[in-house]
Amino acid sequence: MGELELVRNFLALLFLGAVCVYLYLSDAIHAPIHLTSPPLDIPSPNESPIESEIAQPEPPPPKTWTEPPYYTPVPEKYYGTANSTRRASAAIVILCRNDQIPGVRMSMALLEQRFNHKYHYPYVFLNEVPFSEEFKRNVSVATRSSFEFGLIEPDHWFQPDWIDEEKAAKARKQMKSNKVLYGDSVPYRNMCRFQSGFFFRHPLLQKYRWYWRVEPHVQFFCDIDFDPFLFMEGEDKRYAFTISIHEYKKTVRTLWPTVRDFISSNPDLIAEDNALEMLMERNKNSVTWNMCHFWSNFEIGDLELWRSDAYRKFFEFLDSKGGFYYERWGDAPVHTLGAALFLRKDQIHFFNEIGYWHVPLTHCPTGPAHARGNCQCEEKDNVDRQGGSCLNKYDELFLGGT
Repeated sequence: MGELELVRNFLALLFLGAVCVYLYLSDAIHAPIHLTSPPLDIPSPNESPIESEIAQPEPPPPKTWTEPPYYTPVPEKYYGTANSTRRASAAIVILCRNDQIPGVRMSMALLEQRFNHKYHYPYVFLNEVPFSEEFKRNVSVATRSSFEFGLIEPDHWFQPDWIDEEKAAKARKQMKSNKVLYGDSVPYRNMCRFQSGFFFRHPLLQKYRWYWRVEPHVQFFCDIDFDPFLFMEGEDKRYAFTISIHEYKKTVRTLWPTVRDFISSNPDLIAEDNALEMLMERNKNSVTWNMCHFWSNFEIGDLELWRSDAYRKFFEFLDSKGGFYYERWGDAPVHTLGAALFLRKDQIHFFNEIGYWHVPLTHCPTGPAHARGNCQCEEKDNVDRQGGSCLNKYDELFLGGT
């Protein structure tokens, strides 16, 4: 065999070998993945291979407290931020009617003077009927901040069809005869139900994380030179109040038994180190609600609290019992109970620094906060240490060593 023939045979064999390798690799690449193959033991992205084989540590124990958190003033880093560009995702929310122009203007004037002319947080106005042009014109000149006007969905406002109107009317008549405030009012009950379970669902609030509830005809007595929203955000607070008082027992006769049933059915939803103890009255053979609640005409809060699955399940359970109409369950005790159930106690904050009045009660800052805020109120008028206040019960949450 000549030299040329040998070269040709060698090249033919080389080509045949390449084809075989190609066909083998092609079959391997395109072969189907068999579901019966054992899975790979790959750690999750948040753990190392070693950590995946070790039990995760228990969460840290609750913080030990020796005094209520508000005894420590708002840190300096939250003051003087008006000239910065940093703002929280927050809005001032006012539920009001077209005939409340003077009261809305009064509240806005004082809030702007004491706080918002420096911080320019937007306003959201809500109403169960369209706002009139007169209303829009009058409030729009009261601020340089942006504002929006929202219409409440009928299903979120009016008495549901499934409510037994005969039973509800009988309850209203009885409350009227007992001279219960708003005892015979259906619109008041609509408002309480809306604020309890629906305001945070309004489309205009979906772009916000935080809210400050303001009502017509309220007063703000002190300069607020810090940003309450940034304070809440930075210090892991989720609900804030200025006044805490007792509820009128005749309006909420079955509210606590209903809440107790919810707790029994949903123990996994209740926060550890919560604030329920503030609301408890312990007798020899029973534990009852002491009627304490945060007065919700002022509240600064995290909308995600109310949007949470736990709170929505809680509200829907309460709503199904009809107590907003068969009694007169208010949004203040419902918010209070919700916050106490689903937050740590230290996530509920008392703003001593914010002077506030809603007829007939005053919170006037005490101590150095009064002078620092240039407060135009008398400390002697402060409701905090009077007999009807529940602030002492809030304080006790932090004085028991845990």
